[in-house]
Amino acid sequence: MLRSLCSSTAVRACTARVLHRRFSSVPPWATLDPAALSAQSPARLQNLVGGRWADVERTHDVIDPLNGEVILHMPDTQEHELGPFLESMRRVPKSGLHNPLRNPERYQLYGEVCKKAAAAIEQPEVEDFFTRAIQRVVPKSDQQARNEVVVTRRFLENFASDNARFCARGFSVAGDHTGQMSHGMRWPFGPVALITPFNFPFEIPVLQLMGALIMGNKPLLKVCERVSMVMEQYVRLLEHVGMPPQDLDLIHGKGRVVQRLLEQVPVRVTQFTGSSAVAEKLSRDLAGKVRVEDAGFDWKLLGPDVQHEEYVAWQCDQDAYGASGQKCSAQSILFVHENWARTPLLERLERLAGRRKLSDLTIGPVLTQTTKGMLEHTQRLLSIPGARLLFGGRELADHTIPEVYGAIEPTAVFVPLEQLVSDEHFGACTTEIFGPFQVVTEYKGEELPTVLSALERMEHHLTAAVVSNDRPFVNHVLGHTVNGTQYAGIRARTTGAPQNHWFGPAGDPRGAGIGTPEAIRLVWSCHREVVMDEGPIDPEWTTPPPS
Repeated sequence: MLRSLCSSTAVRACTARVLHRRFSSVPPWATLDPAALSAQSPARLQNLVGGRWADVERTHDVIDPLNGEVILHMPDTQEHELGPFLESMRRVPKSGLHNPLRNPERYQLYGEVCKKAAAAIEQPEVEDFFTRAIQRVVPKSDQQARNEVVVTRRFLENFASDNARFCARGFSVAGDHTGQMSHGMRWPFGPVALITPFNFPFEIPVLQLMGALIMGNKPLLKVCERVSMVMEQYVRLLEHVGMPPQDLDLIHGKGRVVQRLLEQVPVRVTQFTGSSAVAEKLSRDLAGKVRVEDAGFDWKLLGPDVQHEEYVAWQCDQDAYGASGQKCSAQSILFVHENWARTPLLERLERLAGRRKLSDLTIGPVLTQTTKGMLEHTQRLLSIPGARLLFGGRELADHTIPEVYGAIEPTAVFVPLEQLVSDEHFGACTTEIFGPFQVVTEYKGEELPTVLSALERMEHHLTAAVVSNDRPFVNHVLGHTVNGTQYAGIRARTTGAPQNHWFGPAGDPRGAGIGTPEAIRLVWSCHREVVMDEGPIDPEWTTPPPS
């Protein structure tokens, strides 16, 4: 089992060394030093609307998730202060700020903005700046936070220069007669909205924001209020490298106020990443004009071929407990083939989980669950006949994490397959915790149909992994499942949203992708068919009979 590796004082000292290393100088566009944020020196954030940075009457205190100190004063925008946002978005035409036929030079503008932003982030001091900014509001290890920054930079590199305009690539089809030709074009929506979550405060909003801008939309950006500091600093970087400040609006505030704004503003599409409950509410309230990347109870299936045991165990640990399990792609349930069950796999998982510690943030605060709630869920599963605690199931020792957040050791609960698939327990066993928690079960070869039936019953289909190089087995599983980002092979994982492939759910017509030209076109543009019919008209043409 896990043991505390540092006293409370030592833990604070260790995390302080990780998070509070002062920068010799902050970037010229930055308005805060993430390492200097404290109760004695909190930073004040601002809205961006109509091309101007603005304060509001009231602020909301944002606390440090590690100790509860107030480190930020975020604008607490109220309903009577929404007027400038309404006016700004109402000025945006449905045809967008640019499209293939109007202001096409702006595709080049955003190619340059992407290039210059990527070059800026490649500078070590700027990479460090955003890494520390992420860690201050979502405490995760340096590697997890830095990877988020690196993936984002690579995305910007991918869409630099002419690659921005290539996202608007269309097609042409010959017509029925000379002078007729149809042109399929990717057309912006115009005024759009973007709502992003806490767990990836840099990567998710940057990738979606840049897609919206490239395609000619004007986005209204709302980031989870706990972490919006990070994106405010990125927007200031965009201005520094050439983005016209009036091209987007950034609002800080509570969800209910932004909900009220979305009900009034003429937004043509809202892209939402976050919980399934909020996604469903937005879908109803906004008449279905949404693109959604919502929750994922993500499964991993170990196939019959046992090989590379330490690597597979390590990947399972990374998928379940990296970033304290706070990823929409985190491994939520592990189906272990009987051949793997005969190996020391579970002992390896316990050993690997035991290396995680608060002092280096390889385990840390859970921002959407309380300790009490996660431990109660653990006990609920342990009440199932045959269930047992594999490891964890306890509160972190010697921590100062506020009670409004969660602080538990990496936890795994084994539930027998026949109990897991029962109507009585299936709902509890497939409840997403969004923390360092997973369910483990075992299946025999002849029980694969039962496993596939369980996968069919799950409601959300984001990521999944089939860990096997047995091609007939892999093909059989892939042919009976629907997850939008499906990894397969002995190195298969559930986590990881790099810039080199599509990431998003499947099986839902509202599903949003991220990271690729196809994702940008799907989410941030619609199809427009322009049929040119210019003649010539036969000089001998006469008016035909009515038809």
